[in-house]
Amino acid sequence: MFFGDLHLHTALSLDAWNFGTDLMPNDAYRFAEGKTVMVPAAQVAREQGIVGNKPIPARRAWPLDFLAVTDHSEYMGTMITLDDPDSPFAKSVLGKWIVAHRTVQLSPALRQARSKHGGPAYPYLNNPKPFRDAWQMVMKAANDNNQPCKFTTFIAYEWSSLPDGRNLHRNVIFDADHAPLPFTALDSERPEDLWKYLDRVRSDGIPVLAIPHNPDASGGWMFDWHDSYGKDITADYAEERARNEPLVEIVQIKGQSDTVPILSPNDEFADFEIYDHLLTSPLKKSDPNGSYVRQAYGRGLVIWSRVGVNPFKYGVVGDSDIHDALSASAADAFAGGQFGIDPNTMLPRGERARQALGLALPARPIMIPNRKKLSSAFKVAMNRILVERSSAGLTGVWAEENTRDSIFAALKRKETFATSGTRIRLRVFGGWDFKSGMLGDRSWVANAYAEGVSMGGDLPAKPTEADVAPTFLIQAAKDPAGANLDRIQMIKVALDGEHPKEEIFDVAVSGNRAIDPVSHLAAAVGNTVNLASGTYSNSIGTAVLTGFWRDPDFNPIEPAVYYVRVLEIPTPRWSTLLAVRNKLPLSPYVPAAIQERAWSSPVWYTPPFDR
Repeated sequence: MFFGDLHLHTALSLDAWNFGTDLMPNDAYRFAEGKTVMVPAAQVAREQGIVGNKPIPARRAWPLDFLAVTDHSEYMGTMITLDDPDSPFAKSVLGKWIVAHRTVQLSPALRQARSKHGGPAYPYLNNPKPFRDAWQMVMKAANDNNQPCKFTTFIAYEWSSLPDGRNLHRNVIFDADHAPLPFTALDSERPEDLWKYLDRVRSDGIPVLAIPHNPDASGGWMFDWHDSYGKDITADYAEERARNEPLVEIVQIKGQSDTVPILSPNDEFADFEIYDHLLTSPLKKSDPNGSYVRQAYGRGLVIWSRVGVNPFKYGVVGDSDIHDALSASAADAFAGGQFGIDPNTMLPRGERARQALGLALPARPIMIPNRKKLSSAFKVAMNRILVERSSAGLTGVWAEENTRDSIFAALKRKETFATSGTRIRLRVFGGWDFKSGMLGDRSWVANAYAEGVSMGGDLPAKPTEADVAPTFLIQAAKDPAGANLDRIQMIKVALDGEHPKEEIFDVAVSGNRAIDPVSHLAAAVGNTVNLASGTYSNSIGTAVLTGFWRDPDFNPIEPAVYYVRVLEIPTPRWSTLLAVRNKLPLSPYVPAAIQERAWSSPVWYTPPFDR
């Protein structure tokens, strides 16, 4: 089993450079591998507010097994040409203006630059040479740092479609040592056109897949009932989407996209790390309908019942989307915004820490031209903009070995799970004839593969016996250096007539708690978090949970999706840790303690299709 990150940015990304990042792909791979990286003093000053003249050493708490650097394809490598004062872009009026205002959001900066100084930005941004040079750099860095059976790297990029401010980004991952120039959102903002590009790449012998960006900020467009042209989803569309996108990112620094209370009112754990607005403005709410994975599973069943193909048959991954090249997933290795940190050397202090906690307005002179005239709603939104971010997620992969081919094959078959950053190890199998005693056998995993399917798979055809129901074997182990486990839950989404329905079942719980036979749920595990010290105790919960579960409500004519959620006991949120270390008040905008978690890829039950 291997942990990794499939979504990370370096200075080659237009926005990462603008945020202040100087580190490049080689630095990103070295950091992820567990090596010490020297972060330029200018980057640390811009991003963490730590002023100094010398580079700062940064090291990850523990090494990842694999990493994909996914710099934005749009204008890739263009902004780093401004670091050369002799480049034509740096010598231009616009280039000089951008360099002078590097600490603000670039898109407003460009708009203001064009209106004040004239001269179109796009001849510089669309220069093909920096783009081609950057792509060569991406491929070389991935190949130079790939170490089969020790540390795996992937050539990759992010296609960054943002129509009307709705996030439809996809991370494109290649299983090869070379790849064609990226297809960008400047070529087309339509996912269908990206899929055609991916089909062409595969026809040229290069395996490739796309992973939709954490969809909570998609404004309801990621899992819409229609294609990008507004037409009803057809079987051809569903097949094309399923072929190109086997996975979806369910968690990262912009929150989780499993579900939210408005979509799952009976889920007591749905109110977790919610990012509820579009990327373009904290005041523009993202429509939850069509933006969350659990609902997409139900919509996929409805569409299957109409056209015979499920377009939303997704496994799950968890990533960072960090924009300073430092893929750090621990709660104390995050301090708001877009950045990973080494908490021992890069922890924000003073006013920068207050801004990260929402106790002061962030320093954005372009976005906030006159602070005295701000509405109270906008002030609150701006205060929350840093503290609402989550610490990074992780992808867990069950692969035979730590190589490109093996990990890519596991991604493609969806034998994956996601965590909110903790190293929970989760394994799930579904079958028709599992027995509860199997988990006590040393060879239970081999037997489960032989008699059923792993997460990400489809249950075989239902046996003819009338009383048979799907059975599941589940094992979860805690992060070796982290919190104990609270419970294992099975989440079922089934098609009841023409409408999806969801049910949640506690499968295994820690301690002596009983699972209520009516609600199928257990009482809360308790809470040991000390908010004054930012600590917790593993005096509650347990290190390992295993569970056997048989669906008590199985209906053989209803297609269904089954996936597992594992919860840790409560621990301090990153914002609490930052407040404690800075002797500041806790943020009023976010919970002080959270229950970190893991999600499995589903197992699907699909009856024969009958129009």
